[in-house]
Amino acid sequence: MISVIQRVSQARVVVGGEVIGQIGAGLLLLLCAERGDSDAQADRLLAKILKLRIFSDEAGKMNRSVQDVAGGLLVVSQFTLAADVSGGNRPSFTGAAGPDEGRRLYDYFVAQARLAHSQVETGRFAADMQVHLVNDGPVTIPLRIDPLSKQ
Repeated sequence: MISVIQRVSQARVVVGGEVIGQIGAGLLLLLCAERGDSDAQADRLLAKILKLRIFSDEAGKMNRSVQDVAGGLLVVSQFTLAADVSGGNRPSFTGAAGPDEGRRLYDYFVAQARLAHSQVETGRFAADMQVHLVNDGPVTIPLRIDPLSKQ
């Protein structure tokens, strides 16, 4: 699984002119399931994200997690994170999980996040979304959990 994690002071997702998910300070998670990904990888990715110390402490050092600061999570599906441009200028997305499996893993990730964290908002799977954010820092971290990874 692939995620791009952005520390935000605020973020929201709009579909068809309607705000469907929004948070104040916290993390915007762009999430992509790849072919062959499993629930175990989703679990490891979520655990890593919830423990990442990327929020400042009193001394201004990145030493606190999203859970430590009671920040929100806004989870947005984004299959384009699996883009492969090695063969030319037009991206190939064959590495992304198929739509049914991608949706299943996205829904699983969101359900697990809601069990583990108090504030979880989402985008809409496979929708044309406008994502608005104020990146805080900026702090943007790409994170990939491979099948054999022990992260």
